[in-house]
Amino acid sequence: MGEVRVKVKLTNNVDKILSARGQLPADQVRSYVADALVDTGAVCTTIPKFLFDHLGLMVVGHRMAEYADGSSEIVDVTEPINIEIEGRGTSDDPLVLGNEVLIGQTVLEKTDLLVDCTNRRLIANPAHPDQPVLKVK
Repeated sequence: MGEVRVKVKLTNNVDKILSARGQLPADQVRSYVADALVDTGAVCTTIPKFLFDHLGLMVVGHRMAEYADGSSEIVDVTEPINIEIEGRGTSDDPLVLGNEVLIGQTVLEKTDLLVDCTNRRLIANPAHPDQPVLKVK
């Protein structure tokens, strides 16, 4: 299996809400289109520091991040961002680390997207091709 990369649009959720309420012009909503790595072994979404700054986010907490090599460190957690991926959207509280956007399991579950390893892409869950279905039980 090779890398799976997808285009994602990341948007400052506060800006998006303020714009929807008419309190911020739409052209002032901060967003960024990134080439993101999909990692089914990762739970969380991560964004690099430059993107944290670009989107004008705030740190709302800290979490211990554990890496594949067994090492760990405390990293910043931001306020929610909106994530649009393969025509589906969700929000998530990303960790600030690394040098690229990483999409983990939480976003895949919330968008009901599956990894097609053979073709190195994301696909809509065939059981729910028209819209995401979230498992609640």
